Amino acid sequence: MTYSECLRFLYESLPMYQRIGPAAYKADLHNTIALLNHIENPQQHLRCIHIAGTNGKGSVSHMIASVLQSLGYNVGLYTSPHLKTFRERILINGKQISPTFITQFVSRHIDFFKELQPSFFEITVAMAFEYFYRKKIDIAVIETGLGGRLDSTNVITPDVSVITNIGYDHTQFLGNTLTKIAAEKAGIIKSHIPVVIGETHNETREVFIEAAEKQQAPLVFADQVYDLQNINYFRRSGQSLVSFDVYKQHKLYKKHIISPLTGFYQQKNFLTVSAALDIFFHNMDIPAYAYKRGIKNCLTTTGFKGRWQILQKKPLCIADIAHNEDGIRMVCKQLQSIPHQTLRIVLGVVNDKDIEAILQLLPKNAVYYFCKANIPRGLDVNLLCEKAQQHQLYGKSYTSVKAAYRAAKTEADNQDVVFVGGSAFIVAEIL
Repeated sequence: MTYSECLRFLYESLPMYQRIGPAAYKADLHNTIALLNHIENPQQHLRCIHIAGTNGKGSVSHMIASVLQSLGYNVGLYTSPHLKTFRERILINGKQISPTFITQFVSRHIDFFKELQPSFFEITVAMAFEYFYRKKIDIAVIETGLGGRLDSTNVITPDVSVITNIGYDHTQFLGNTLTKIAAEKAGIIKSHIPVVIGETHNETREVFIEAAEKQQAPLVFADQVYDLQNINYFRRSGQSLVSFDVYKQHKLYKKHIISPLTGFYQQKNFLTVSAALDIFFHNMDIPAYAYKRGIKNCLTTTGFKGRWQILQKKPLCIADIAHNEDGIRMVCKQLQSIPHQTLRIVLGVVNDKDIEAILQLLPKNAVYYFCKANIPRGLDVNLLCEKAQQHQLYGKSYTSVKAAYRAAKTEADNQDVVFVGGSAFIVAEIL
């Protein structure tokens, strides 16, 4: 098989949540376990950090990987979904998995795949574990796909489990209350393995405490131990940055940290990263230079994209993959904080999200450019336009994401702000 043939098999022959949504979801670990048994369970030989959560798990995963790299570790990073290329999902020290390995892996096991009929995600997880094992990495940072308890990644025994936060997303699988969703995420908590919860929430706090006690797992709520102070957003050499001090138990822990991740929501993630790394290293103080370098260079060391990403400066164009109620709320808050004449929003969503919850949060004084991502899951642009009008959101519909973005930039002057979002798939098409 050629590399192109392998990709075609993965994309077209296998159920893929990224493409078709709920029909690709497997509510058990049977296939994952069978796959891993077939390839002799490489995950059993890996040191791991396991990360789940509604929002923020991608950011936390990349930042942790970047700090570990700055300490000299050989770091594997598994995340999903990808934005531009499949190879983004599996990295070692920021370098994408080789096409040769993908081709060899699929070719070697394709008969078994055809017999088992696993999903795209199940195969990808197995591929990542084998790749990390064969490349003899020191540490693997593993991000869950959907949920936790039944996620294909939940076959590892990590050094630390991390749950970033809980919000409403994938409710058709995880439950329609925060406590039910939290219970699914808490499924990654393992016996005697320390767990970090990024954000304390009244509705979910007891769920995590009970799950940790049941597993006799030491538990830390990051925002109860760590705090950010002296937060300052600024520009340097044309780049948007944020600086802050990290406090631990009300004492200065790390001073003047600088990050290119300037989304307001990242403030929670910085705390989670600090807690996770502390626990991973058994509360031995991480050298300040490594922590600073890892946070500051996160984008370049891991190739991280799509989180409050500045696309151009005049007019200011920003892209963010926020796609659920909590994520959109934070994005809207930050957009309103930016001085502007007219806010122009390029918007598209997928059809299995809570569209009404998202639309009711969006600013009514913005000009909208409605579009549909080029995937079956994308919500029909005419239907999106109709639903948006019911929430007093007005604009035009376009035949493609690029056409909508092009129109927004053409109509904007230098005092306007153009935002592209609503879905990772929308953002992917303009990066």
